[in-house]
Amino acid sequence: METQPITAGKFGINYGIILGVVMIAISVITYVTGMALEGVQWPNYLYYIIFPVVIFYAISKYKSHNANVLTLGNAIKLGVIIGVISAIVYIVYFLIFTYVIDPEFMSQLMEVAEENMLTQNPDMTQDQIDQSLKFMEMFQSPGIISAFWIGMSALFGLIWSLIAGLVMKSK
Repeated sequence: METQPITAGKFGINYGIILGVVMIAISVITYVTGMALEGVQWPNYLYYIIFPVVIFYAISKYKSHNANVLTLGNAIKLGVIIGVISAIVYIVYFLIFTYVIDPEFMSQLMEVAEENMLTQNPDMTQDQIDQSLKFMEMFQSPGIISAFWIGMSALFGLIWSLIAGLVMKSK
């Protein structure tokens, strides 16, 4: 009896969820330890390392599940799906965090940003500070953050899966 090859979509969902949970774990750790308000970035760099590792691993597993057959198109499809699903998982957490867990966090973040602006640029006028804060506030909209996160995750999923697909595609 012949087994059906697994589709990239179904295969990518699991790895996308895993990647989204990794990002949530990093966010929770930075929030609980206070690193989020301090502006510490190194935990986020872990995600930028884990992201391509998961993409490469998922593509290699996908290839082995499909009798070592991999097309570049399937690799790209898999990487983009993983990126988008991980973004959706993280966005759900972000919305719950923003509206339920700590609704004051974004305003605290704005206060810290204003303090940092004044510390780093003591010559800034109040109008310049207000403009900068208005710009930052515009980009804190859940809709804009969600669209940006999905777009960037899809783009990086595309880039990493293209690289992985070129390396691992069937000859």
